[in-house]
Amino acid sequence: MKLFELTAHELADNIAAGEISSAEATQACLERIEAVEPQVEAFVSVTADVALQQAAEADRKRAAGEADGALTGVPIAIKDLMCTRGLPTTCCSKILENFIPPYDATVVEQCRQAALPMVGKTNMDEFAMGSSTENSAFKVTHNPWDLDRVPGGSSGGSAAAVAAGEAFVALGSDTGGSIRQPASLCGLVGLKPTYGRVSRYGLIAYASSLDQIGPLTKDVTDCALMMDLLAGYDPRDATSADIAVPDYTQSLTGSVNGLRAGVPSQLLGEGIDPQVRECVGAAIDQLQDMGLQCEEIQMPHIDYSLPVYYIIAPAEASSNLARYDGVRYGHRTTQPTDDIYDLFAQTRAEGFGPEVQLRIMLGTYALSAGYYDAYYVKALKVRTLIKRDFDQAFENCDVLLSPTSPTVAFPIGEKADDPLAMKLADICTIPINLAGIPAISIPCGFVDGLPVGLQIMGRAFEEETILQVAYAYEQATAWHRQRPTLCYSAEHH
Repeated sequence: MKLFELTAHELADNIAAGEISSAEATQACLERIEAVEPQVEAFVSVTADVALQQAAEADRKRAAGEADGALTGVPIAIKDLMCTRGLPTTCCSKILENFIPPYDATVVEQCRQAALPMVGKTNMDEFAMGSSTENSAFKVTHNPWDLDRVPGGSSGGSAAAVAAGEAFVALGSDTGGSIRQPASLCGLVGLKPTYGRVSRYGLIAYASSLDQIGPLTKDVTDCALMMDLLAGYDPRDATSADIAVPDYTQSLTGSVNGLRAGVPSQLLGEGIDPQVRECVGAAIDQLQDMGLQCEEIQMPHIDYSLPVYYIIAPAEASSNLARYDGVRYGHRTTQPTDDIYDLFAQTRAEGFGPEVQLRIMLGTYALSAGYYDAYYVKALKVRTLIKRDFDQAFENCDVLLSPTSPTVAFPIGEKADDPLAMKLADICTIPINLAGIPAISIPCGFVDGLPVGLQIMGRAFEEETILQVAYAYEQATAWHRQRPTLCYSAEHH
């Protein structure tokens, strides 16, 4: 087995046992990036010097007996919307092309303190708006399972980097499925924590009531270890929840006995590819054989999730993105302008890509005087009904099960001209963000050689339950051990 195929916890064990140093592992990671990055294009910046410096620090900590985390020394990639002190943070937008933050996001700080060398910042849909990583201002990322297909979005760079062996773990963010859907399309484990579970301080906001940071990993153990690192209260984040954090690895028992699962029929119906439905159905059968009690349930308001999301998220984006005006930081137009308003308009027209402009206009419209009650306020009310559907479901169920993505990875460019088809890619993931609950995507099969993801949803702040079910299923199957053929073919290029 090649080094880059190891999971993060396997690598960490090797480092702890002294079989390999963090510096050697990081160097191997950087060489791997050099080998496959021309095909995958997962990164917008590779931070080799920083990574090697941090790896040396990890080795020093280990030698001194100061290693405080289970993943000390394991190379990580970070989505390019988390602030990194002294290093470019662009959100893959021209408007922030040369922006260098003066501080670290809390999650970046946590990774730094635990001595996880950061090998680079990953590509994404501009300002996290998209489901395919085709909306980046800089490049299109390719899916390591099939280079002609998308890796999903908006955390497509993070997912592709881990799937291609360019990093052992990665951080993504999830506003409507942006961790789970790329995890599904790239054959990884991706967890969206409960809203408020992981600090959002230093995350460049898209929609503040929906955004959440989480890990993309090769298996569930890595995911639990990353949650041990990331979860917790942060006084700098007003939405952070001051709730005790369990040791997530304790929930990896391998048993689902006594747990009950609901399967919302609304998430298995129209729009789900029949072969994806078959894979997910087989996974649910397998879990039943293992002792999970499954029953089909109804969640009548879940069908309104998409329209509700596409009113609330753009409305919040329209407010959040008003700060990019060319005055204090970021891109400023060099065109002659008549007044300050002209400066704003010209700067934003040059700096924002078409999808971002579209969503800002949608959001501004929904918030405008004549339409605020008709659209925004109504969407908030329906959001409450969707959340209530989940609350009722969790009265009788410990977890809910569904596909993560309605299809496997689609060809690059296929949905570029059809905004509705693109938005339907998030039909199974969006309801979870609206409800603020945790959900994980794990590999559960293949359709035509492309990975399929099973989504497991849980009650708020009960990440350990979804990790327990995910781990039990993973241990009973071998899907998570499959690696993309790129892993082998890249050697010959």
